[in-house]
Amino acid sequence: MHMAGPTTMRLSSLLALLRPALPLILGLSLGCSLSLLRVSWIQGEGEDPCVEAVGEPGVPHNPDSRPGLDQSDEDFKPRIVPYYRDPNKPYKKVLRTRYIQTELGSRERLLVAVLTSRATLSTLAVAVNRTVAHHFPRLLYFTGQRGARTPAGMQVVSHGDERPAWLMSETLRHLHTHFGADYDWFFIMQDDTYVQAPRLAALAGHLSINQDLYLGRAEEFIGAGEQARYCHGGFGYLLSRSLLLRLRPHLDGCRGDILSARPDEWLGRCLIDSLGIGCVSQHQGQQYRSFELAKNRDPEKEGSSAFLSAFAVHPVSEGTLMYRLHKRFSALELERAYSEIEQLQAQIQNLTMLTPEGEAGLSWPIGLPAPFTPHSRFEVLGWDYFTEQHTFSCADGSPKCPLQGASRADVGDAVETALEQLNRRYQPRLRFQKQRLLNGYRRFDPARGMEYTLDLLLEAVTQRGHRRALARRVSLLRPLSRVEILPMPYVTEATRVQLVLPLLVAEAAAALAFLEAFAAGVLEPREHALLTLLLVYGPREGGRGAPDPFLGVKAAAAELERRYPGTRLAWLAVRAEAPSQVRLMDVVSKKHPVDTLFFLTTVWTRPGPEVLNRCRMNAISGWQAFFPVHFQEFNPALAPQRSPPGPPGAGPDPPTPPGADPARGAPVGGRFDRQASAEGCFYNADYLAARARLAGELAGQEEEEALEGLEVMDVFLRFSGLHLFRAVEPGLVQKFSVRDCSPRLSEELYHRCRLSNLEGLGGRAQLAMALFEQEQANST
Repeated sequence: MHMAGPTTMRLSSLLALLRPALPLILGLSLGCSLSLLRVSWIQGEGEDPCVEAVGEPGVPHNPDSRPGLDQSDEDFKPRIVPYYRDPNKPYKKVLRTRYIQTELGSRERLLVAVLTSRATLSTLAVAVNRTVAHHFPRLLYFTGQRGARTPAGMQVVSHGDERPAWLMSETLRHLHTHFGADYDWFFIMQDDTYVQAPRLAALAGHLSINQDLYLGRAEEFIGAGEQARYCHGGFGYLLSRSLLLRLRPHLDGCRGDILSARPDEWLGRCLIDSLGIGCVSQHQGQQYRSFELAKNRDPEKEGSSAFLSAFAVHPVSEGTLMYRLHKRFSALELERAYSEIEQLQAQIQNLTMLTPEGEAGLSWPIGLPAPFTPHSRFEVLGWDYFTEQHTFSCADGSPKCPLQGASRADVGDAVETALEQLNRRYQPRLRFQKQRLLNGYRRFDPARGMEYTLDLLLEAVTQRGHRRALARRVSLLRPLSRVEILPMPYVTEATRVQLVLPLLVAEAAAALAFLEAFAAGVLEPREHALLTLLLVYGPREGGRGAPDPFLGVKAAAAELERRYPGTRLAWLAVRAEAPSQVRLMDVVSKKHPVDTLFFLTTVWTRPGPEVLNRCRMNAISGWQAFFPVHFQEFNPALAPQRSPPGPPGAGPDPPTPPGADPARGAPVGGRFDRQASAEGCFYNADYLAARARLAGELAGQEEEEALEGLEVMDVFLRFSGLHLFRAVEPGLVQKFSVRDCSPRLSEELYHRCRLSNLEGLGGRAQLAMALFEQEQANST
């Protein structure tokens, strides 16, 4: 029996310790060996790494470049250049463009030019405008002589000459001069051509813009070679911007040297003679397809592949044929869109089965967002109940009102769509006929669109003629379509706001608090705003020997002017027995320029920077007047004080609502007073226009009576064509006060004033609790 020595025992112990790490050691050794071997291969294939490569004579050497690698394949490394301004040169302010698109030099894709004539401007050209104008960003009509009356909604350019070559030359010159820097492609067509606008726009989107291209239906010149071709003008043709820029210097020479009775032939000869460029029908895999329509051919019966895939159809002899072609191609595009939607829905359904949620993760309808999921009870979307005659959610708050106008048409369309889908699904086994709508519900989901749930009483008819009444519930969705940006006039936050505060004698004491709030919210942050006080005296107030009721107000205004140098608070004195808001505004309007932005306020208004900015943005000259809805606090004697914040760990505090007083720590309840409309933002020019229209429609005693019962918002609503924008304004918070409702107001204004005072007392729960406590006190 052999005994192991000490050396053998140590070796066995060492191997036992290293055995778990052996794979790691072997992997590192193998990786290092392969790396060294690869380096030796790279050095063997290339040049000597110790010898520096020398560039061509006259070309500077870049030490960062590698031999054998093209400089264009390297990654671009930006270099930051620090800004430096020479102190010896005067500083010049950099003017930024209004839109970033202008600063970046971005251009629109396609401009369409239509060659028309005086005889067809009001017929064929109008038909072209109605069928394709809404698909292109710009559509122009060029004619030699225009008629006495230009069709509405069409931009017509008249050159003053009917000669074909002159008309084409001046058209190209006009496009180059006015739109050469704004568009990438120019499509020129005749007014007897129907163009499939979506296909043409897609074609222009697939072509590269940095090339000279003359694309259309290529035709050969008589007696010329195959390379000398021109694009037939009847089917339209595309010109690239770069080609138009190169062609512009040769237009005058071509007009004098080339004689042709057709403008398309003249343009083709000019391009070939001056630039050597002919017409092509195919480029970059894109084929320009056209179809020549035979005389007396019915578009509804045309089903050839050339017709179905055409970009342009020619000739179109009359406007009705243009509309029939548009109907035919629109139906084809609609069928193609439905087919693509069905294919996408099938793909979505197949892919959803592979997700962890499986079929439960599939929303209805397939491909549209899932319904909005509320996170609290305040985010729950309510359903509106309706029948065929009435709706039970009215704008004025009444429980029931007639279903009429667009709302009635919307409900009728939903019912007809439901019946059509049922018949499409169950025919020919069953055919449904509507008897009446039992119940209807609808709601607007901002993530999906308008949802409907209909309970229909139907009569089902079988193939054998058996009839039976059925009640079925169906769900429908009118999805949101493509979101479009509405064009709005340009406004800026740099406009100066002129605040106007009419003050009655009874409001003189409350005016001191308004001036302090004006100083803190407007003067302290140096807002671009001014204030005009309109002091309204009664018949026997402020006369000779009588004390001035506004003496304290004038002193407070003078104190603010002293505290804030450069500030001037103007005031106007008016004497009136029964002051009307419109009459008072007439006095102020005459004292200011027509471009003044007025902010009509009350003594309880508390203006601030956010309120003034929203006034500037929402009041648009010649377009819109803004009358905000302020937040009115409830009566403190009835509104309970809310409990203070909970202890740590009790969860986050709810957001502070309008009317909260951070100093007291207990927000006061309230509501947005929809009945009040004394505050408004509008331009003086818009007010003067509405006031002049009022004076023109109402004359004499009728005007005097109307002014007594109108507010400024009513003037804009009844005698102005502007948009009237009413929206809640959380920045306008007013303390509880009881408005003085004058009996001289109209019945509607007096009712609104009284309703505002009553609704401002408190919420329903608070009023109920006050009545309960009063009954308890009376019973004891």
